[in-house]
Amino acid sequence: MADLVGNLLVAQSGGPTAVINASVAGVILAAGRHMNVVDEIYGGLNGIYGILREELIDLQDEKQAAIEGLKHTPAAALGTCRYKIDYKKNAEQAAKDMDRLFQVFEAHNIRYFFYAGGNDSQDTSNKIHEEAQRRGWDMRVIGVPKTIDNDLPFTDHTPGYGSVIKYNATTVMEIALDVSSMATDAGSCCIIEVMGRAAGWIAAGTVLAKREQLDAPHIILLPEVPFEKDAFIAQVKKEIEEHQFCVVVVGEGLKDQNGDEIGADKTKKDAFGHAVLSGAAETLKELVENEVNLKTRTVKLGYAQRAAAHHASEQDVIEATACGEAAVKAAMEGKSGFMVTLKRTSNSPYEWSTGLHPLGEIANVEHLIPREWISEDGWLPNEKFVEYAHPLIEGELHINEDGGLPSYVHLEKVRVEKKLEALPEQND
Repeated sequence: MADLVGNLLVAQSGGPTAVINASVAGVILAAGRHMNVVDEIYGGLNGIYGILREELIDLQDEKQAAIEGLKHTPAAALGTCRYKIDYKKNAEQAAKDMDRLFQVFEAHNIRYFFYAGGNDSQDTSNKIHEEAQRRGWDMRVIGVPKTIDNDLPFTDHTPGYGSVIKYNATTVMEIALDVSSMATDAGSCCIIEVMGRAAGWIAAGTVLAKREQLDAPHIILLPEVPFEKDAFIAQVKKEIEEHQFCVVVVGEGLKDQNGDEIGADKTKKDAFGHAVLSGAAETLKELVENEVNLKTRTVKLGYAQRAAAHHASEQDVIEATACGEAAVKAAMEGKSGFMVTLKRTSNSPYEWSTGLHPLGEIANVEHLIPREWISEDGWLPNEKFVEYAHPLIEGELHINEDGGLPSYVHLEKVRVEKKLEALPEQND
């Protein structure tokens, strides 16, 4: 097979994680070992949205220390987006977008494309791979997995997940110590809301904080288990009676018996047309206060849980970097139309490797927690889940500090000269 010579482009999409930049670092570092076929290494600013606008930066102009520093820098260093090329909802615009993308690819001789993201990002990668084949444009497209939600199929877990559950479990431990120290004879309840719309992987991960029966969380409410009001109230009363306090963790996408999200504001829609999730914890708080007459507080971890690189899992950093490197390796071997996967080969000791899976089988498929990993009563994940999750949070973190605070890097973002006419203003 003849070598494919040209330029390489890497971009990020969707909600960031504490380690998504480690995957980008892995791509850049691995690409640097193939300069016999890679002429330039570019970054696409703000994902597909920015690439459509020819917003590219030259990553070879970045300092080596900055590239290494990406491994422990949160958020999306290249910028991100939630833009979709959606043939189902807007075929005309999708066709225009695809034409424009390939104009950019051809103008800058992009022959290698890597897109780090979750379900929708893998769908975009698959569309680009198929379009490149249809057009006869010789380009290798590899998806790099990313999502704190851990809901991508065909991979043991996703980069970003180990870090979010490490931070969240730690936060639950600390909040529980505070709540328990303030508990009076009347008792107290704290409801902690975490991310996770359809899958409860993030909420489930907080069970790692529970080492003894007394330890929080006492109840974990997962989107996979339909919420029953009366059973929940009875369980809260039971925990208060036993411990004088109750810490509840709830996934933001918790659903009732009818499949409706209890915290959804149906008057507002997000970028994908979903009802905005405005407060499962607040809904539960009102329920507990009204039904149990119990002092109740809520905590919504929000962006903090996906941005907490200061308490990330070093194992997660290592695996995220390896996924970026594996993507480049696959492309250099002539592969296209695949997503990198993580494969667990042993639990004790924990051993893993990377693999590949066709993008067409991954796009828009959600991987939920197996029911057999949840206790029979549905209140907590069981030992099977703990065995699965625990290795993902380990590893000693190596992070530089400046003045007592983490030292995160910022890219110089030297722009690549544009070669095309700007998009019409109405497309912005």
